[in-house]
Amino acid sequence: MMKFSKSNSWTSEIEKVETGAEVESENTSLQEVEAVNEQKTLLYIDFRMLPLLALIYAFSLIDRINLGSARVAGMGPALQLQIGERYSIATCLYFIPYILLQIPGNALLRMTGVRNWITFIVIGWGAVQLGMGFVKHWGLLTLCRVLLGVFEAGFFPAMVFIISTWYKRHEVQKRLAAFYLMSITISGFSPILAYALSLLNGRRNIAGWSWIFIIEGAFTMFLGVLGFFLIPDFPDRNTFLSKAQTAFVLKRVEEDRGDSRPDDITVRKIFHHLGDWTLWVYGVMFACSTLPAYMLAFFIPIILKGMNYSTTASLLLSAPPYGPAFLSAMIFAWLSDKTKHRSGFIAIQACITLVGCCMTAFAKAGPTRYAGTFLINAGSAGCIPGVLALGANNVVSHSKRSVQTAITIAWGGIGGILASTVFREKDSPNYVPGLWVTIGAQILMICLAGITCLHFRRMNRLSREGRLSAPLEGKDGFFYTT
Repeated sequence: MMKFSKSNSWTSEIEKVETGAEVESENTSLQEVEAVNEQKTLLYIDFRMLPLLALIYAFSLIDRINLGSARVAGMGPALQLQIGERYSIATCLYFIPYILLQIPGNALLRMTGVRNWITFIVIGWGAVQLGMGFVKHWGLLTLCRVLLGVFEAGFFPAMVFIISTWYKRHEVQKRLAAFYLMSITISGFSPILAYALSLLNGRRNIAGWSWIFIIEGAFTMFLGVLGFFLIPDFPDRNTFLSKAQTAFVLKRVEEDRGDSRPDDITVRKIFHHLGDWTLWVYGVMFACSTLPAYMLAFFIPIILKGMNYSTTASLLLSAPPYGPAFLSAMIFAWLSDKTKHRSGFIAIQACITLVGCCMTAFAKAGPTRYAGTFLINAGSAGCIPGVLALGANNVVSHSKRSVQTAITIAWGGIGGILASTVFREKDSPNYVPGLWVTIGAQILMICLAGITCLHFRRMNRLSREGRLSAPLEGKDGFFYTT
């Protein structure tokens, strides 16, 4: 059977600690591991890992969504994107390679090493982004968008995969939320940054919208180089913790879900994991949660301009809806981790998104419609880490976690395709049909959250009663998070 990863040459730190053996050249005893300060170690991991990953992902989002800002800044007339569905095609085709390359990207992650893989793809998409500043035809713009999808496909699932391996199951949503929300908060300033860069219009005979792509692409490439030196690896391969701290982290994960030791990713395992229907449900839920996020990213400057705001106001007013979303989503993430419950909080935030969509679609007053975008963003920003945490909590083994994160985030790309296609040019500037689809997606997500919650509760009950032929997820003492 073909394997995608190297065989594991590392010896279990946990086994060494439990027997009082030496860890490599250091005498790391069980007493030393137990003496590790848990809070200080976790805080150090948080600050060492999350801000850098969030900054790089923020520019992944900026590079993915700045098409709307560039269009308002003059790219539309320059490339004649107003003809037919050219703009929707350019936004949509990005997601085809983005979806198809999720699983291969995660399969290659351990084989190539986190640092090498992430550096390669970040510099790759930065170069494509920079090149978009020099296109003269909408077809070349579309080709660049496809290449952008090729390189960005491996980044987000890799980040979710890596982060979920460092923490216990009911610590992970706060971290995923912090990572994601720092990213979208930074990327929320994309319209303001785009406006500032557009003021370079005419410098070196380059249009303002071109400067948006050139400067943002160059900075992304710089982050790729920086990441080569600073991006953290999986816990068993990390180099920034002491041996005692590493053994402590692995011990916590082993006690929580029993997958601190990575298993090889094989084709047989991939197809076996693909047969678990719950992985596909997480994906559909993630698509429903990303649809409103992509809708705002691609179309909010255009929607605001349709409310008779000027070009400058449309770009500047696109940023504030991202602010309150950070606070709202972090509160829900904290509550979810504390109560060890996911589905109910996902449903509540989907309702918030639904209300915001109704306000933006059907209210008559411009300020009320604009207020709706705050609710849309708050709800969707909280649902995204919520769905990711639900999926991460209910799988065991690195191979299944790799497949689960890839499937989930690939479906997020389908949410992007929906946002690109249901918000049609002929429905401008209100895009009511697209908002109806977004409303329907939130209703579907609420239903799926209820179905998975009931299913997991039933499986937990059957396991406690000893009525199952095997432990849940093949791990004794494991119970699903509802």
